[in-house]
Amino acid sequence: MTGHLWMLLLFIGVNCRLHPLSDVFIESINKQGTTWKAGRNFAKDVSMKYIKGLMGVLPNHKNYMPPVLVHDVESVQVPVNFDSRTQWPDCPTIREIRDQGSCGSCWAFGAVEVMSDRICIHSNGKVNFHVSADDLVSCCYTCGMGCDGGFPGAAFAYWVRKGLVSGGPYGSEQGCRPYEIAPCEHHVNGTRPSCNGDDHKTPKCIKQCEKSYSIPYETDKHYGQKSYSISSRVEQIQTEILTNGPVEGAFTVYEDLLQYKSGVYQHVTGQELGGHAIRILGWGVENNIPYWLIANSWNSDWGDNGTFKILRGEDHCGIEDSIVAGLPKV
Repeated sequence: MTGHLWMLLLFIGVNCRLHPLSDVFIESINKQGTTWKAGRNFAKDVSMKYIKGLMGVLPNHKNYMPPVLVHDVESVQVPVNFDSRTQWPDCPTIREIRDQGSCGSCWAFGAVEVMSDRICIHSNGKVNFHVSADDLVSCCYTCGMGCDGGFPGAAFAYWVRKGLVSGGPYGSEQGCRPYEIAPCEHHVNGTRPSCNGDDHKTPKCIKQCEKSYSIPYETDKHYGQKSYSISSRVEQIQTEILTNGPVEGAFTVYEDLLQYKSGVYQHVTGQELGGHAIRILGWGVENNIPYWLIANSWNSDWGDNGTFKILRGEDHCGIEDSIVAGLPKV
């Protein structure tokens, strides 16, 4: 083969890369006979700038991990399957799927979801408190760059140090500071605004509750008792979830995950999009494949009703090496 022909083939190969939102890309995943099924979650014309903007874990986030907490795993009997949603049925936030909108605030969403769950769990179901993603993403200047990305570990340290107020989803008028950034439309014929990646900047840090909310800002705050990280050992992560509730994790997202519908995700094709934070609810085994059960923050119309499963035990895409959490003051 001549050098010119080789260069031509290389050029064709590089320029024929499948678009990650195309039908052909979805088909290419399913033809590989992997442990999961792909399908359409995003409309074909959704901006890739918007999608890349969802990956809000900054590259140096491990520099902001709190101290490691080590469990005595020998005394704990870990079940084969575990789901926090059924383990703590009196805690409705565990079943909720939030929507970060056009903002790289996954680092904040994973954190406030875990905090909300744990306030309920550690109060034995007596306190249901939606910790405000808006308050965290706008006011924690040590957490990173707001909608341009942040550090999950720093979010828990901020909770301990400064506290966070309540706040429900966009448009809910729930709590002190509901989320200000509207969900955008992933689909073709929806009613939400389009996902173009340019709509929203980081909200302003306003230390004041909505007029409709009767509790003052400082009074509404809930605090963390301590923040910590968990080692990448599967048994340590499982023991932490069993003992204290869901945890926040961070991992590398590749283009194929955008199309996840069911099964146990393993990266098979596509380029790296960035670091993303999520909430780990539990684990199990499907068709002899061990998995983590994950709640995402891309609305319930993504994936399997807003959740996905990912291979467990091999630190796949880094899913096990950035686990952070904290305990609430209740």
